[in-house]
Amino acid sequence: MPHDLARAALSGLLHRTNVPKEVVDYIIFGTVIQEVKTSNVAREAALGAGFSDKTPAHTVTMACISANQAMTTGVGLIASGQSDVIVAGGVELMSDVPIRHSRKMRKMMLDLNKAKTLGQRLSLISKFRLNFLTPELPAVAEFSTSETMGHSADRLAASFAVSRLEQDEYALRSHRLAKKAQDEGLLSDVVPFKVPGKETVTKDNGIRPSSLEQMAKLKPAFVKPYGTVTAANSSFLTDGASAMLIMAEDKALAMGYKPKAYLRDFVYVSQDPKDQLLLGPTYATPKVLEKAGLTLKDIDAFEFHEAFSGQILANFKAMDSDWFAQNYMGRKTKVGAPPLEKFNNWGGSLSLGHPFGATGCRLVMAAANRLRKEGGQFGLVAACAAGGQGHAMIVEAYPK
Repeated sequence: MPHDLARAALSGLLHRTNVPKEVVDYIIFGTVIQEVKTSNVAREAALGAGFSDKTPAHTVTMACISANQAMTTGVGLIASGQSDVIVAGGVELMSDVPIRHSRKMRKMMLDLNKAKTLGQRLSLISKFRLNFLTPELPAVAEFSTSETMGHSADRLAASFAVSRLEQDEYALRSHRLAKKAQDEGLLSDVVPFKVPGKETVTKDNGIRPSSLEQMAKLKPAFVKPYGTVTAANSSFLTDGASAMLIMAEDKALAMGYKPKAYLRDFVYVSQDPKDQLLLGPTYATPKVLEKAGLTLKDIDAFEFHEAFSGQILANFKAMDSDWFAQNYMGRKTKVGAPPLEKFNNWGGSLSLGHPFGATGCRLVMAAANRLRKEGGQFGLVAACAAGGQGHAMIVEAYPK
């Protein structure tokens, strides 16, 4: 269940940091598709991981930026003096999503529960029809527009003239970089997880560098027959959880910790969920840079969420367009596209996977780890999210 995965991430964090459980003031987790039995999955996971029952915990949801929301909520609690030590994270279990009975079937079951006499029960049962048994499946679709995210990504790629080949090339880059990072031991934050009744998973298992020839054979997944978004250039459904330790600097130093990075400025943005669903990074990046007094040139490591190759490349084109900046964003000039040599150098959601509620922490930790390894100072994390929302954050390496 989701809380099992989340508990494993929390236990891994405790093991890595040796932080005493009783000093943690608050725990916040993000999740998107909620398991009905554990709606506050943060609390259940915390209890399961052995945290004090006196430590409050709550769960947030903001689509693909749920873990980012968990982190920034924690930052807010520290900044306002409410807490000193926060654990923030996220979890998603895509391999067992809640599937509901149809509304008619649910109503019938509830009414049967209330029926007092045999006659009332028989009367209700006589109204049963076979189509009542059609289940309701959760979909990765916008509630406001009823459009699936893949369909929206395909339209976005088309509107920015991003070709199928460009998307396949970008996806292949993601998988190759992830494989290289994995082989070099750079993805060191991953903790092994024993799947009940199966083997222990010790590393990300969605990294599959293919070839452009193989990828070209795949049919469009959403817009048929002429679409450009396929299974190979989209992020795949993934189980995963993440957790990180966030403290005020003076508290960390007093406890003898060597911090990894500062979480600096951050912004949240929202746009039209129909035509600009996946353009969050384009809107958020200039805002967060201005807030931090930085320019694109100051950033040493970019970590953007890769929902689809087409989404990343469309964002690049939008960020590099004065026309888009002036006509859609009310800005005089473009912010510019991030240089590829600094961008998602250890793979991204296309290759590592995208457990909706957990990805935000992975992005921030990848930025922090890369800054440490590469000797950079500033990282920029950005992500799009369902609902036409987006997020960006500046991460700064802690001085040696």
